Amino acid sequence: MFVRVCALRRALCLVLGMLAGAALAQQPPATANALPPSVTRALAAAQVPASAVAMMVVPLPAAGDAAAPAPLLAWRATEPMNPASVMKLVTTAAGLDALGPAYFWRTRIEASGRIEDGTLHGNLLVRGSGDPKLVIERLTELVAAIQEKGVRRITGDILLDHSIFNLDEHDAAAFDRDPLRPYNVGPDGLLMNFTTLVLTFEPDGNGGVRVRSEPPLAGVYVPATVPAGAGACGDWATRLGASFADGAQEVRFAGRYPVSCGTKTLTLAYADQGNFAPRMMEGVWRASGAQLGGRARWLQPYEPLRNPTPLVTGYSLPLREIVADINKFSNNVMAQQLFLTLSAHSGGKGSFTASRQWIASWWQQRLGAHPAPVVDNGSGLSRTARVSAASLAALLAHAAGSSYAQDFEQSLSIAGVDGTAKRMGKRSPGSVALGRVSMKTGTLRDVAAVAGYAYGYSGRKYAVIGLINHPNAGAARPALDRLLEWAVMDGQ
Repeated sequence: MFVRVCALRRALCLVLGMLAGAALAQQPPATANALPPSVTRALAAAQVPASAVAMMVVPLPAAGDAAAPAPLLAWRATEPMNPASVMKLVTTAAGLDALGPAYFWRTRIEASGRIEDGTLHGNLLVRGSGDPKLVIERLTELVAAIQEKGVRRITGDILLDHSIFNLDEHDAAAFDRDPLRPYNVGPDGLLMNFTTLVLTFEPDGNGGVRVRSEPPLAGVYVPATVPAGAGACGDWATRLGASFADGAQEVRFAGRYPVSCGTKTLTLAYADQGNFAPRMMEGVWRASGAQLGGRARWLQPYEPLRNPTPLVTGYSLPLREIVADINKFSNNVMAQQLFLTLSAHSGGKGSFTASRQWIASWWQQRLGAHPAPVVDNGSGLSRTARVSAASLAALLAHAAGSSYAQDFEQSLSIAGVDGTAKRMGKRSPGSVALGRVSMKTGTLRDVAAVAGYAYGYSGRKYAVIGLINHPNAGAARPALDRLLEWAVMDGQ
């Protein structure tokens, strides 16, 4: 991974490595049961005590090792900690192991009725399988495939079946009382476009601002324009005050859009999440020019169907690409879709309870010597999830030696280069870790975390874990940067 990145940025990597490496080399080494001095100083600057931290750096086995290498650092390594989104490593590793990197979800389309001269005399049935990324582009392709099969008009309804998952009604405001945030979207057996509406604002050059929305939602009104504002762009989204009204059938703006912002987009979780998929399915169908005599709606339990016959199957992206989206961009609902799929794939309906049991069994089989994590929903968007640094180190080591090792590591963000780890380049521009660490970050109120692989200057590869649980955790993010640098410097 480091070689690939440096091939693109060789000069920068070498310069940063020499400068920061020389500085770090002057620091006294830490022992396995003491934090590195650079980490201690960063924690002190953030007013975070060492008792609120768990950290571990473990060399991964290499050719020529007579025995398993001892940890370079093991600080409170067995203490259960809230890992925030680092918990996604458990979900994605288990998914790759159980399902395989080439696994596909299938959205099945069936016709319930007679097809004649381009008309389906009956209902169209859309059966979900938990696809985490059935976005507007792919649903549009699926609708086109249906029409190519000779269905351009439906006399009845489009029935949506999401029964692959057995879920309670989702409360988008439960976690932090901010239900329009995309990270608060709940999973669904027929998740569409992450249950989000994307609004694009573009000044027209004549003092107005155009508004475009995607995807089309049947029965939802979005204004074509918004009042223009003056002044600096700043926190434009807050000042714009977008909201849903009239039972989520209308988008409203309380403020103005600053023309100085240029073109920007705003992604909102749809306020009526339970009706998003029917509105989107009907909106995309009608936007294609096809006709619908009835409406799109959820299939009711035990609703009778008239001899449904297979028409089209839509395939998801392969799991290796889904996992990359989950880990690089920390997509919560995609992680939950995969988590629920683990129990659904084993037979029956997918549920959070069944998937927690599935993970516990999988962990016992693969990593039974290490305490299993306390998994809530598989995404880390949780106040109750817990895992120790030692258990995460064992998971990383297991994944590194597995058949899916390459897909797993390539799903992680590269420090300073992409995904959620790209910010490290701005936070620590001279860091030796840039380009040398593949990692998953985690952030919640009172939580900052990181876990992944560091490539040392010695040629050693390390599993590195840093977990901080404290009200000042956000200010202590530099301490995690120092931990990664220390690992790259082989503990010097």
